[in-house]
Amino acid sequence: MNPHHELSEIDRVATRLAERLGVAPKVAIVLGSGLGEVADRLTQKTTLSYAELLLPPCSVSGHAGEMNVGPLGGVRVALLSGRWHMYEGHPPELVVRGVRALARWGVSGLVLTSAVGGMEGLSPGDITVVRDHINLSGINVLRGPNLRPADLAPADPRWPRFPDLSTLYSPRVRALIQDIQPGLSEVVYAASSGPSYETPAEIRMFVKLGAHVVGMSMVHEATAARHAGMEVSGFCVVTNLAAGISAHALNHAEVAEVGATAAGRIGKLLTALVAQW
Repeated sequence: MNPHHELSEIDRVATRLAERLGVAPKVAIVLGSGLGEVADRLTQKTTLSYAELLLPPCSVSGHAGEMNVGPLGGVRVALLSGRWHMYEGHPPELVVRGVRALARWGVSGLVLTSAVGGMEGLSPGDITVVRDHINLSGINVLRGPNLRPADLAPADPRWPRFPDLSTLYSPRVRALIQDIQPGLSEVVYAASSGPSYETPAEIRMFVKLGAHVVGMSMVHEATAARHAGMEVSGFCVVTNLAAGISAHALNHAEVAEVGATAAGRIGKLLTALVAQW
């Protein structure tokens, strides 16, 4: 990766966001598989395709590949309907370019959502809050030259070489979520590379490592967002039981279907959260 080229690409997207959408909202939300209908909650929204924002299209079913900006429960937010995955063949810097551009635009809070496989004690349709993750994908998106925009002051703590991830998923925001919906399960997210689902033996290993859900996204965006100084929160919708726990073969159609049925509930939760952010 050429760091100067990638910073230029990030700034191109951030500039386009500002040109088309004006001042950045405080919070942006990335919608996972089957959750795109949350965007229907926005009133008076502006919709732009990723192509219009100089970003590549999404190739996975259930990811519309567009950004919607407008009031969610009276609070202006940006909703990204769709994301990019490493398993699609994208380089790491492209997978997180959108998140980094949001930070450069001026967004300070990021909510990530993801469809996941549930392990012990979870059922399809459950909504959970991420409190930590285990990155088993083999990729760290911060590898290589440190991306640090030239206009940042030397004392600016954002975009550091060695970011601290001990509070990656904001304890402050997790407390807000528990006030909104007490007792919501907090989970550790295990990230695999995909696109194949995990084997039963891998799921047993994840459980022993302390994970509760497994997915193929989120961790790279979360890491890049924290590196850029954003406050990060994560929600997971359990769309299927993980391999070896489920009684039937896993398939993406089920993921999208269960995600869609949970979209209304997670939409209400997101609306309440951004109002208190």
